[in-house]
Amino acid sequence: MKSGQKRIVIAAGVLLLGWVTTAAIGQAASERRVLRFGVHVSEMGKLDPHFAAGAQDRACADMVFNGLLRYQPGNAPKIEPDLAADIPEFEMVGGKQVWTVNLRKGVMFHVGPDMPAYELTADDVVYSLQKSANRETCAYAGEYAGMQVEKTGTYSIRITLAKPLSPILFLPKITDYAGGFIVSKRALETMGYDKFKQHPIGTGPFRFKKYIPGEKLVLEANDRYFRGRPNLAGIEIHFLPDIAGREAAMLAGDLDVAIGYGDKGWVEKASKFAGMVYETHGVGGVITAYLNTAFSPLNDVRVRRAIAYAMNKEGFLNKTARIYVGAVYSPVPNQFLPGGISKPDAEKLGLAYAPDLKKARQFLAEAGYPEGFTLELVSSEKRIYRRTYETIRDQLARIGITCNITIKKHGAMHKAIRQESLPIVAYIAWRPNADAYLTRFFHSDSIVMTGVKPDTNFSRYKSIDKLIEAARLEINPEKQVNLWIQAQIRLLADMAAYPVMFAKQGYLRTKNVQYGHPLVSTMALYPQFTEKTWINPDP
Repeated sequence: MKSGQKRIVIAAGVLLLGWVTTAAIGQAASERRVLRFGVHVSEMGKLDPHFAAGAQDRACADMVFNGLLRYQPGNAPKIEPDLAADIPEFEMVGGKQVWTVNLRKGVMFHVGPDMPAYELTADDVVYSLQKSANRETCAYAGEYAGMQVEKTGTYSIRITLAKPLSPILFLPKITDYAGGFIVSKRALETMGYDKFKQHPIGTGPFRFKKYIPGEKLVLEANDRYFRGRPNLAGIEIHFLPDIAGREAAMLAGDLDVAIGYGDKGWVEKASKFAGMVYETHGVGGVITAYLNTAFSPLNDVRVRRAIAYAMNKEGFLNKTARIYVGAVYSPVPNQFLPGGISKPDAEKLGLAYAPDLKKARQFLAEAGYPEGFTLELVSSEKRIYRRTYETIRDQLARIGITCNITIKKHGAMHKAIRQESLPIVAYIAWRPNADAYLTRFFHSDSIVMTGVKPDTNFSRYKSIDKLIEAARLEINPEKQVNLWIQAQIRLLADMAAYPVMFAKQGYLRTKNVQYGHPLVSTMALYPQFTEKTWINPDP
C-alpha cells in the first residue's frame, strides 16, 4: 500500500472510531435511567433542608443541596470540601476565634419557577447561615447562636465565634447536615419562603421537579452540577409505608432501592431475593435506657445499679437481625464518634455492667427492696421501641421488678416522655457529636419539663454540667475528647443511663444499582445517590 493511501485509510479509521465513540456516548446519554427509591413513610415532611429530620427529608436535602463542607459520601464522619474551596482553619483575632471560608467559583444554583440559574456567591452563604441561626426558619438554630457571619469578598466569608470551638465541633456546623445546607438567597427573596418550601432550590446533583403527595417526589438531574453531569436522569422517592408494599415493588421491578426492615426473619428472606443485595450501614441510632434519678425508688443509686446488672445486652441484640446492631458501652457511640468508651475500656473502668443477677438482687436488698417493686412505662408502637421495652420488662422481672407497659402511637409517646415523670425512658437517637449527646441528654438545662431549655434529659441528671461545658470550650481536640470521656465515666458510675446498642440503616437494592462510593456510614440516613450513582443496563 502506498503511503498516501495508508494515510487515507488511517484517517478514515480515526473518523469512523470517532463517529462510533460519539454515537455510543450519545446513546448512553439518552439511556440515563431514573432511580426509583422506596421509603417507609407516606409523605414528605419538610422540603426546607433546615427543617429536615425524617429519613425522607434528609435524603431529599442531601441530593438537592450542598454545604460548605460535606461528609464524604458513604464514609461519614470524614469531612471534605463541598462548596468551600478547602477546609478552613481558625485564627485568633482580638481574642476571638475567626474562620475564613473561601468558596468554589462557578457553582450554579438550579433553575427555579420564574428564576434562571445563577452563580453562588458569598451573599448566599451569609444569608443561609443567618437563616440557620433564626429559630423561626431553622430547627437547628441553637447550633448557630453566637456566630457572626460576614462577607469579605465575592467568594469569601468570615465567621467569628463568640466562644471558640474545636474543629471537631465547629466544622460539622458548616457541613451538608442540619443547618449547614446552603440555600439560594435570590430564590427565597424572589419566590418567597412559602413557595421555597414547596419548590426547594439548591446546588446539588439533582433538582426538584414535582411532589405528588401520598405517591412520590420527583427529582431530575442537574446537568450543570459543579462535580459533573450525573449518571442518572433523576430520582423518584416513592412512599410505601408498609414493608410488604416495598418488598412487592422490588420483586416486581418497580423499585431499584428500598428501605428494609430489621426483623430477623424478613432480613433472612430478603437476603435470598434473586438479583438483589441487602446491606446495612451507619450511622447507627443509639438506643439508651435513661434512668430517672429523681423518681423513687430510682433516686437511690443502688436501685439504678441493680437495674443495670439485671440487663443483658445480648437479649436486646437478639431481637433484631445482627447485621443491623451492635452493643454500645457509653451514651456516645465509640464506633461512630470521637469521645465514646469502648467495651475493653468500660471493662477496665468497672463500668461495663456485665449481667450479674446475684449482684443486682444484692443491690436491691441493700436499698430496701428485696421483693422488688412495680414501674409504669410508656412505649411507642414502633417495632424497635416496643421490643426494647419488652426486653427491659422481661429482664427486670428476673429480679422482682414488674414493668407495666402502655403502648402509644409514636407521636403520643414522644409527648408523654417529655411531659410526664417516667422511671425509665428508652430512646433511640443519633447526634452528630459527643457534645450534642451529652448536652441534650445529660446537662441540667435539658431536663424535661423543668430545665432552663427542656430537651431530652430524661434522667433528670445534674452532675456533669461543668465537664460538658469545659469540653465544649476546649479547642484542643485531644483534651476535649478526654473531658467527654470523663463526663461519661461519671454518669455511668452513677448509672444515670444504661447504653444498650446501636441500630444501623438497612436497604435492599438490585445488583444493577451502583452507588459510586463505598457504603460504610452516612449522616444523610440513606445510602446516598450522587452524580456518580448509576444503574447498569438490564442483563
